[in-house]
Amino acid sequence: MRFNRRGFVAALLSGVAAPAFAGAPARSDRPSPRGAGGGSVARRPKSTERILAEAGLSGAVGFVVADAKTGLVLESVGASASLPPASVAKAMTGAYALETLGSEFTFKTRIFARGSVSGGILSGDLIFAAGGDPVLNTDHLGEMAAQLKARGIREVRGKFLVYGGALPRVDKIDKSQQDHFGYNPTISGAVLNFNRVHFQWKRSGGAWNLTMDARARRYQPQVAMAQISVAERSTPVFDYRDGGNVDRWRVASRALGNGGARWLPVRKPELYIGDVFRTLARSHGIVLPAAQAGSRKPSGTVLVQRDSPPLRILVRDMLKYSTNITAEVVGMTATIKRKGQVSGLRASASEMNRWARSRFGVRAELVDHSGLGDASRITAADMVKTLVALGPQGRLASLMKDIPMRNAEYQVIKGDPNKVRAKTGTLHFVSSLAGYQRAPDGTDLAFAIFCADVPLRKKTANANGDRPRGARTYNGRAKRLQQRLLRRWGQLYGA
Repeated sequence: MRFNRRGFVAALLSGVAAPAFAGAPARSDRPSPRGAGGGSVARRPKSTERILAEAGLSGAVGFVVADAKTGLVLESVGASASLPPASVAKAMTGAYALETLGSEFTFKTRIFARGSVSGGILSGDLIFAAGGDPVLNTDHLGEMAAQLKARGIREVRGKFLVYGGALPRVDKIDKSQQDHFGYNPTISGAVLNFNRVHFQWKRSGGAWNLTMDARARRYQPQVAMAQISVAERSTPVFDYRDGGNVDRWRVASRALGNGGARWLPVRKPELYIGDVFRTLARSHGIVLPAAQAGSRKPSGTVLVQRDSPPLRILVRDMLKYSTNITAEVVGMTATIKRKGQVSGLRASASEMNRWARSRFGVRAELVDHSGLGDASRITAADMVKTLVALGPQGRLASLMKDIPMRNAEYQVIKGDPNKVRAKTGTLHFVSSLAGYQRAPDGTDLAFAIFCADVPLRKKTANANGDRPRGARTYNGRAKRLQQRLLRRWGQLYGA
């Protein structure tokens, strides 16, 4: 269903207060909305139709709000419209991973020695076996290098191999997006710094000083496997070329200005880890040969092991910071646990869709685990059905981010009695919000709000730059609409 500034079809409110979910009771066990049945309130909430009209959104809007305990639908518009959820998909992924792997599951990163050690010299191969830890960073590699030194290793005479085969290689999460977006990196079992490299530039005289490093809080080693040069042009801002063992980038001179920094995606994650670890090992007095990507499952003596935080912490942070690579890694790992193997990202998402259909009776059509691919689809009704089944006191709800209530000027309202825990989702011309709301009287609601102008998104997909014209305005209006709906529901369904 479409909405715009000029008007609405009469069918907009056709789904209001319909018990849409199978098995939902005919009525709720809580009081009628405030102001009904002769009651009085100082200020009645605006109608849904008026709120939607004032939002001025092109494209489609679909939302559902339901009693989180009974599943009774209280209000809906466009409930059956299948729309891109953006990062709200991560809520489904979180539930999938937690149920499949368990809250205490950890990813393991190991360093193996294959050969004999004498006098600090390994006469054989050193294998860095990346296990898919999505939050492994440069500082962690520094700690592992120190532990390797403590095991007595001073030099490796064989090969230095980095194995990333714990997960299938995915060149990009979403192939339709531009090469330089740092949130769209290559994925394998090898992950470091979310598979991003830090590019910094500063103008000095008539030239620029360019650096590529793998910075974390403690360490900031320069990177050799990712290189960048300046091209005398205006557009494109970045271009990428596979240089064999090197990621080669070029940046437009007219886009640089006097200085700045940004993260660029890594396309060779095994060599990235190998490059950084070799530098850090050298700082601890360990001599390693240049890294190579290993293709065989590692074996030998485990010299060092590092465990990731438990999955519940990874999911909590994924929902808070919306980290795409975490979503894809935990989603594919869950699929491997279920199926024994997985061929790629789309196949893994399909398995999660089957799980959702079996587990909740919903039809999700997701193409990845992060929501970055705009071909993913789900309805607001199915998203809310999933949330009701998981429950406002369930594991997923406890890990969701607090969403502050905001006024008409979009300023945070301190001490607002409505409490919202939810997952946001944002793409250009797509904005979504789904989760749980506790109304002032303690009533728990489950809701999903999807806003998307898919034709406009497709039309501007090849725009040069990071944000097409009009996207900021659209997403700002969508977020204000979400806030107004939350305020309305708090007034109507919570005394």
